[in-house]
Amino acid sequence: MRIQAFRSSFLDFIADPFFVPEADSVRYFADGLLVLEDGKVQELGHYAELRDRYPEVAIVDYSGHLIMPGFIDTHIHFPQVEVLASYGEQLLEWLDKYTFPIEGRFKDKAHADKVAKIFLDELLKNGTTTALVFATVHPQSVDAFFEEAQRRNLRMIAGKSMMDRNAPDFLTDTATSSYQENKELIQKWHKNGRLLYAVTPRFAVTSTDEQLQLAGKLLAEFPDVYMHTHLSENVNEVELVAQLFPNSTGYLNVYDQAGLVRSRSVFAHCVQLRDDEFRRLSEAQAAIAFCPTSNLFLGSGLFKLMQAKSKEYSIHVGLGTDIGGGTSFSMLQTAHEAYKVVQLQRQKLSPFKALFLATLGGAKALYLDDTIGNFDPGKEADFVVLDLQATPLMEFRTPNPTATSFEDLMEKVFTLIVLGDDRATRATYIMGDLAYDRASPNTSHS
Repeated sequence: MRIQAFRSSFLDFIADPFFVPEADSVRYFADGLLVLEDGKVQELGHYAELRDRYPEVAIVDYSGHLIMPGFIDTHIHFPQVEVLASYGEQLLEWLDKYTFPIEGRFKDKAHADKVAKIFLDELLKNGTTTALVFATVHPQSVDAFFEEAQRRNLRMIAGKSMMDRNAPDFLTDTATSSYQENKELIQKWHKNGRLLYAVTPRFAVTSTDEQLQLAGKLLAEFPDVYMHTHLSENVNEVELVAQLFPNSTGYLNVYDQAGLVRSRSVFAHCVQLRDDEFRRLSEAQAAIAFCPTSNLFLGSGLFKLMQAKSKEYSIHVGLGTDIGGGTSFSMLQTAHEAYKVVQLQRQKLSPFKALFLATLGGAKALYLDDTIGNFDPGKEADFVVLDLQATPLMEFRTPNPTATSFEDLMEKVFTLIVLGDDRATRATYIMGDLAYDRASPNTSHS
């Protein structure tokens, strides 16, 4: 038995602040102690109350910092690190001009290995400890990602892209080959350590009816795997899907006809959703990955977050960076842009709601809230140590990083969201083990 203890301020969520008073959803300890047993949470409480119960345990002291559960990114592409900050196009043109050519390089396992390391380094540097990840169409890209994630003992979900039309020849599979390759990858990686698998048709435009039906067959054969795809991101994309699938009643219906709309299905973007499609996602207990930096960068539009989180037909929503259509690995910056997207619709996204989406909300969207997302006893101890004075401007704006009231806490974390980025990550821990330290950035498991 390995007992560890960490002293700091702590913030996590015990309920959804979209549906209960925010003060009832937030758990905060100005001077707290987090106790772990074998990499899992044993208890969290006031330092003064818990310290004497663990006299033999050496305490890792992060006083003056804020510890939160590790951030959860519900939609990201590991091969697209190389197309970050590519100029001037909207979705369909951007894929053809930038993304598809780069993804072709992942046929080379050595290249995929190299990018997987860079990608996971960036996630940990930003305090992201779990992500739902697109690989390329190549099985070796999935192997590269999972091998590196397993080496670091990360809780990650990923899958091979399925694409059998409307893409370059060097980047397509067939309906049958994608079914067989996915089946083999599921058997190899799903529930292998902390790893989980997602059946991943890229989007309706690049899959035939037959391929989508076989994706549904995989879900029927392996009911506890995930389904991960894109939905209603861009106006031109929605129009193209209607042309390609004339027998559907809408974009979501294309997936529904193939049996892909269900719990553990995560749909990225959903910017152009109709009201009936919101209702259908709620009814199916599916989830949405809200990707604000990508939606703004590619000019896709404003996601209707408050409609997705309505009491009438609520939907699980998490935040996604969508690297590389998205512009930052930082979930703080992603939350910052989410705030702006909601503001542009004359609504408000509080800092607590934003951070909920980045932690427990993301865990709920991935059906992992029994495992990660907050500091309840028994959960896996993946967490991030945040420095609210990481830059001179942040220090000037937050001269005392320890909040003394609920209102003070709200102001401090809002400042963190707006001004913070990877520099605010003091350290990242995976199952209680130090995986990234700002003072020694190459820290990781070997």
